[in-house]
Amino acid sequence: MIYLDHAATTPLRAEALDAMLPWLRDGFGNASSLHAAGRRARVAVDTARETVARVVGCEPGEVVFTSGGTEADNAALHVLRSPAMRTAGRTALVTSAAEHEAVRRPAERLAADGHDVTVVPPAPTGAADVDAMLAALAPNASPAVGLVSAMLVNNETGAVTDVRALADAAHAAGAWMHTDAVQAAGVLPVDLDALGADLVTLSAHKVGGPKGAGALIVRAGVPLDSFVAGGAQERGRRGGTENVPAIVGFATALRLAADEQPATAERLAGLRARLLDRLDDALGGRFVVHTPLDAPGASAPHILCVSFPPGPRGPLDGQMLLAGMDLDGVAVSAGSACTSGALEPSHVLLAMGVPRETAGATIRFSLGRDTTADDVDAAADTLARVVARVGG
Repeated sequence: MIYLDHAATTPLRAEALDAMLPWLRDGFGNASSLHAAGRRARVAVDTARETVARVVGCEPGEVVFTSGGTEADNAALHVLRSPAMRTAGRTALVTSAAEHEAVRRPAERLAADGHDVTVVPPAPTGAADVDAMLAALAPNASPAVGLVSAMLVNNETGAVTDVRALADAAHAAGAWMHTDAVQAAGVLPVDLDALGADLVTLSAHKVGGPKGAGALIVRAGVPLDSFVAGGAQERGRRGGTENVPAIVGFATALRLAADEQPATAERLAGLRARLLDRLDDALGGRFVVHTPLDAPGASAPHILCVSFPPGPRGPLDGQMLLAGMDLDGVAVSAGSACTSGALEPSHVLLAMGVPRETAGATIRFSLGRDTTADDVDAAADTLARVVARVGG
């Protein structure tokens, strides 16, 4: 199988597995227990926390381990429910229509509970429209905006948002800034001082770590109350027994991905350019590209999102495109793995203004550390054959 769906999940790195195995075997102690086995587990969790903090440039106490990116995003928006934010009258949210479901759905819940939620259409690339979001930060609004949320790298098009500009404007308006950096880690630098964000979401399985682990970085001063009621774990911010093996594997994978990031980004950018060239050779002008490639830094280097407008015989069936690629041994997706099982076209592409029939025939290629030139060549040739079979 040629695996080109790394934006959905990545293979577990051997180094992460090796780091996890001792905690899956003999190191089974509960990190909250006071006996020797518990203390050893606590040291492992604290060491992992220090590693994550060092990678992103924050204090260890600002790292809150979660079960993954979805929980971390939910927790970030939970800030608006805190008594401190209610007392300050800052309970409104500004976000983008192209966000991941892990932000969209809790935003809908906030709106249903009476919070003022402004959802801004994205830029044509899928990145957050910074100017439009800045305009939504009305200084005299009541209730005032308490949180701005925009992902750093769009998980479907790969477009990069200027999070720093949003963070500066949010802070000037008295609001906090959250960014989902799940798709950025390992392919772009994720430095909290450079981003200026107050809340940052990370996920282990996007960087070669295990599923079921992630983190929300919560800068000092952000009023995050416990979003999982239970014990006093994670400094009272997230109850529940720590998943020691997954946390250790996450920290190991994140550290290695960060160390390799410059070389990885350069290699993946070259492979993506090669893939696009091969698609052009095989399919000519038959497809449209949604990933912004016209300016350096406009997109993360691992994602290429393309769609097929209706042909002489009508629209192409996106599900048949995916099934055909899979049958021929190439794993790709139609967009977010959290929504690609649905029959509806991507909400991101629709929000970008892509016609429904075109958005419904979309392929997202996402490259990873094991992707080779032969892989992208074969994928392009396979897609050309599948399009011909499906009716392009």
